[in-house]
Amino acid sequence: MLSDGRLERAGRAKKTSNKTETNSVASNGMNNAEGEQMISRSASVIVVGDEILFGTVEDKFGAALCKKLHEIGWRVSQVTVVHNEIDSVAEEVEQCKSTDDVVFIFGGLGPLHSDVSLAGVAKAFGVRLAPDEEFEEHLSQLIGNSYIGDRNEMALLPEGITELLHHKMLPLPLIKCKNVIILSATNVDELDMEWNCLLDTQESGLLRTKPFVSKHLSTLLPDVKIAPVVAKLCLEFSDVYIGSHRISRKGPLVVSLIGKDYQRVEGAAAKLSGSFEGLFSQVDSSK
Repeated sequence: MLSDGRLERAGRAKKTSNKTETNSVASNGMNNAEGEQMISRSASVIVVGDEILFGTVEDKFGAALCKKLHEIGWRVSQVTVVHNEIDSVAEEVEQCKSTDDVVFIFGGLGPLHSDVSLAGVAKAFGVRLAPDEEFEEHLSQLIGNSYIGDRNEMALLPEGITELLHHKMLPLPLIKCKNVIILSATNVDELDMEWNCLLDTQESGLLRTKPFVSKHLSTLLPDVKIAPVVAKLCLEFSDVYIGSHRISRKGPLVVSLIGKDYQRVEGAAAKLSGSFEGLFSQVDSSK
C-alpha cells in the first residue's frame, strides 16, 4: 500500500456526482445539431494545484492549451482548477470524460503526497492503481533507483486503461487513460514540446479539424446601443459564436465573431458593421 494511502483511496467506490452532465456547445443558443456543424470536437482542461487556488502561483497552462486547441479547430468546453485531492480530481474527470472527446490534466503528477492526479483518474474510471513495468523501466532510465521503498510509486498507473504515448522527443512517455491525457509539463516551453509530440502521435487522438475563422471588431458605442442588433445576429448566424469584451471600462468594446465557415463569419461581421456605419473597425485578435 502507498504510504500516504493513495492506492487504497483510489480503489474506493466513487462518490455520486450531483452535477448534471451536459454536452453544450459554445453558442448563442444553438442546438447540438447546429453546433456540430461548427465544432466537431471538444476538450476540457483540468489543472490540479492548491498553489493556484491559494494565489501563490498563476495558471499559465490553461490559457496556453486553449490557444493550441483552438488552432487545430477544437472547442474547449471548460478549464477547471481543483484541489490536490483524489475526490476533487475524480469528480471533475468523471464529469468531463463523458462529455468531451479529450480531457487534459496538468499537475499532481509525481511522488509527493499532493500528487494525486493518477489516483483521481483511477477512481473516476473505477479501477485501482497498479505497477506498470514498462513505465517503471522508463523511470529507472531517467532517474535511476533513487526512490525510497521496495518499488517506485511513480510507476503506479490506473490498471487496465493506461496507454503510454511514446515519442523520441519525450524524456518519458505521456500517460493516456481512455480519453484522459495527463501532461507532465512544468512550464509553457515544456508544454509546447509535449503538444507537438501529441500532434505527431496518432494514438493521442488529436485529429486536426476544420480551423476556426475569426473577426474582431472594435467600437466606442455603449453596450446597450449594439445589444439589440447583436441579439438578432445571434439568431440569424446561429453557427457563428458572437461574444464581446472590453479593453477598459470606458475604453473600446471588442466584438468577436468566430466560426468555421469563412463566408458566414464575414457575413455576420459585415452586417454588424453595416448597422453602425463607420463606427466599427477591425482589430487584431490579440487585443
